[in-house]
Amino acid sequence: MEQFWSEVLNFCKKTTTAIADTLIEEAGNVSPNAKDDGSLVTSADHWADQTIREAIASQFPTHGILTEETTHIFPDQDWCWIVDPIDGTTNFTRGVPIWAISLGLLYRGTPVFGFVYLPPLKQSFYGYWYGDSGLTGPTGAYCNGQPITTSEDTPSKSHLFNLCARSLKVLQKPFPCKIRMIGVASYNLLLVASGAAVGGVEATPKIWDIAAVWVIVQAAGGSFIFLENTAFFPLTIGENYGKKSIPSLVVNQSKFISLFKPLVECVL
Repeated sequence: MEQFWSEVLNFCKKTTTAIADTLIEEAGNVSPNAKDDGSLVTSADHWADQTIREAIASQFPTHGILTEETTHIFPDQDWCWIVDPIDGTTNFTRGVPIWAISLGLLYRGTPVFGFVYLPPLKQSFYGYWYGDSGLTGPTGAYCNGQPITTSEDTPSKSHLFNLCARSLKVLQKPFPCKIRMIGVASYNLLLVASGAAVGGVEATPKIWDIAAVWVIVQAAGGSFIFLENTAFFPLTIGENYGKKSIPSLVVNQSKFISLFKPLVECVL
């Protein structure tokens, strides 16, 4: 397995960096179109999606693929990649230099490896989380090759908690932390994994928003809570995940779930 995981990590690094320069040139210079759900998509999203799919098919021909811009049906294959070619398309189209490329690798329906690259920031996050899959290999979470862990601090008014644009109801009541809104679902939650924030909530993320970070957050010592379904994984073969929202809360330590969960359940 060690050779396999080395191949997976090197593939993610090579593939995301290969498309990063083109995407950086396009950022702020492409006209978006609105999808049915109101989110934006550009020609750059489609190009990156196709490029990543072709790379996976070449390197891992037996693996399945589910991406934001194409196939939403979970396939009948042990290994499946879930891809978000540009997470934070609104930031991307407006020239805000925070957006990401996200790749999650699932084994029998459950994420076991996650990789998220933010080209404008030159930050690569990745991690391994095997759960009860029976798999073995490297462990931990990393940013640019350096180990990361969640903060051990007790939340306070000097700590950060991240919201998404659809979770502003949280502010109807007093909140114990300072609020930030990043505009990129994966980075919102990765800031908890890296220790920069003590928590974050996403009201309507899709599977491609969370597949990679679900792994990285837990590998870094954090807790990932599904606000509607306590056990969202494993995914179901043949099911369409294109329109399934997965309200999610991430906290730095499990002991603070009881503090934050009642405050964010209003997003449901």
